[in-house]
Amino acid sequence: MSWLLMKETFVVADRKTEVQEAFKMISDSSCIRFVSHSTEFNYLKFLDGSGCASYVGCQGGEQKLYFPNICTVGNLCHEIMHALGLHHEHTREDRDQYVTIEWEHILKGRHGKKVHFKKKSGSDSFIFLLQGKEKNFSIKKGNTLNLPYDLKSIMHYGEWFFSKDGKRTLSPKTSERDIGQREHLSKLDIQRLNKLYHCDERKQER
Repeated sequence: MSWLLMKETFVVADRKTEVQEAFKMISDSSCIRFVSHSTEFNYLKFLDGSGCASYVGCQGGEQKLYFPNICTVGNLCHEIMHALGLHHEHTREDRDQYVTIEWEHILKGRHGKKVHFKKKSGSDSFIFLLQGKEKNFSIKKGNTLNLPYDLKSIMHYGEWFFSKDGKRTLSPKTSERDIGQREHLSKLDIQRLNKLYHCDERKQER
């Protein structure tokens, strides 16, 4: 299901400045524009919660995106990218060529199952930052858009994310150590977003 006219509609109770900053990060690099919600059926509703969280892709109707005070603008941008349809970079099918998942150091989810790092079909669409830790490392099929793996992606986890003992949960197979950043969209993030929403084609239609 696609978002109406490629525009994200939203409702914000507070922290509007931070939300607008996250919107700007995306709009400045793509054809996506964000508008205030009025009567549209599909829209994002920003709420407080126990952690930063979002569904992946448009679910239909009111769609909740959780943005508590612990979340930075970069975290919020990460979650909006999920809502736009992007999975975690480290869940790509080819991720084992670039990173090693250190299963023994990962916090277990609420049901004691390590599912965030597993290779699977991608049927689970809800991404929680603070619950169900292993689930966020599960491989999702078909989300590469034929673009290279990106250790610098805003959608990539860092080396110590969800560690239960202070040790690495994810190790890059190269000398790259600047992973898990939440400061900006990488060049490949921008390419991926524009490819997903056919932004180049839309420019040509104008």
